[in-house]
Amino acid sequence: MHMTSQPEVALRALSVEDAGTIAGWADDPVFCRAADWTVGLHPDEYLAFQAGLIAEPPADLVRLGAALDARLIGYVALQGGEVGQRELGFVIGERALWGRGLGMAVASAGLCHGFVAMGLTQIWGEGLAANAASVRILERLGMRETGVGEQGTYLGQPSHYRRFSISRDEFVSC
Repeated sequence: MHMTSQPEVALRALSVEDAGTIAGWADDPVFCRAADWTVGLHPDEYLAFQAGLIAEPPADLVRLGAALDARLIGYVALQGGEVGQRELGFVIGERALWGRGLGMAVASAGLCHGFVAMGLTQIWGEGLAANAASVRILERLGMRETGVGEQGTYLGQPSHYRRFSISRDEFVSC
């Protein structure tokens, strides 16, 4: 039996220089719709937004770049103001990289960072039911489904958010 391993991604601090790479992902309208980014803004608007978010992030946001072989391929976000817990978010920027296990690797690295480096006790996340790949990642991380969230759309398809959660004691992949 052939076993495939999860790709090795490294999380790192984002620099303002990374804003151009992240903003460049908006050239793909399918990516924008999938990531719930506004479609059709001028490239300078994406760049200014990303540079501002990196230079002066909100106090409740930790966002780290995800690199594969030193190339920025996405990011992970841990956000929230409640003591001991944050919401997990993750993005793989180039659609050509989707379906290769990178989302799982980035999300798993995000959980490790949250539980080990940040000392969190609980991390939650949500995915649109219509985004089967994202929901599958949350399930494979060992997160348990905790409820239904708001309505949304994924690639134009009406859907609802499925909420998941995991505690530091439940997560065994670090």
